[in-house]
Amino acid sequence: MDFLESNPGYQKWGKYKIANKLGCTPEQVVEAKALINGKTFKDEYVADLELFKELGVFLYKVELPKATNSRILVVGDLHAPFTREGYLEFCQEIYRKYGCNEVIFIGDLIDNHFSSFHDTDPDGHGAAEELRLAKQQIQQWYKVFPKARVCIGNHDLIPVRKAFNAGLSKLWIKPISEVLNTPNWIYEEEFYINEVMYTHGTARKANKRMHADLISVVQGHYHSESYIEYSVGKFKKMFAMQIGCGVDDRSYAMAYGKHFDKMHINCGVVLENGTLPILEYMKL
Repeated sequence: MDFLESNPGYQKWGKYKIANKLGCTPEQVVEAKALINGKTFKDEYVADLELFKELGVFLYKVELPKATNSRILVVGDLHAPFTREGYLEFCQEIYRKYGCNEVIFIGDLIDNHFSSFHDTDPDGHGAAEELRLAKQQIQQWYKVFPKARVCIGNHDLIPVRKAFNAGLSKLWIKPISEVLNTPNWIYEEEFYINEVMYTHGTARKANKRMHADLISVVQGHYHSESYIEYSVGKFKKMFAMQIGCGVDDRSYAMAYGKHFDKMHINCGVVLENGTLPILEYMKL
């Protein structure tokens, strides 16, 4: 390395030619060039890096983000105020069972039945009353899980979509965190933690999204379906976890699904830094 650094012209030579001149291995030449030029290994070359380690060849200085010791509870669709009684306590139990340290709500926190694209029940709650009851339920969750990430679901977006269709600027719309009084919850369409995508799941089921995006996926949205499916390649293993929900299927807001398959009342857990998905079903 000292020779190459003091004689930069030789760096333009090929690694084999330099190795012959200096009496070293080509790998040592590459390592020396990398150190001189300050190159680092990028994330997409991790698989190659593991191979180099096995061969005892370290070509670059490695600077990779450290994985957190994440143990994530994934809460299914709530559709407040139509959440199933006992679902909060069930999720608390699973959180403690696995020693979770993070929480993700997979979307559709609130139902917004009063303004739904399905037929609304004329004998149901009005807009103000439904939102008041939904906020009451959400506050119970907020008290138990004061810090969490929330995937924004299609039902959460109903008021925004209605306003947009009516020509109302988004500047007139309050953020959902303000409406529900949950300032410490982070709302996004999707999150990426330890190479796992967490998203509500509108438009595609988890296994389809896994194969399309080539990434492990956790999602909800489809109340009557849940599973864990793996895709195994030569150097990488991915999974798709489809979570059910925590909805009261007897509520009038769920009448549109009365001829669907029975709802899967469960939640998910992702352990070992995004490599171990688990489904836990609530006893009914």
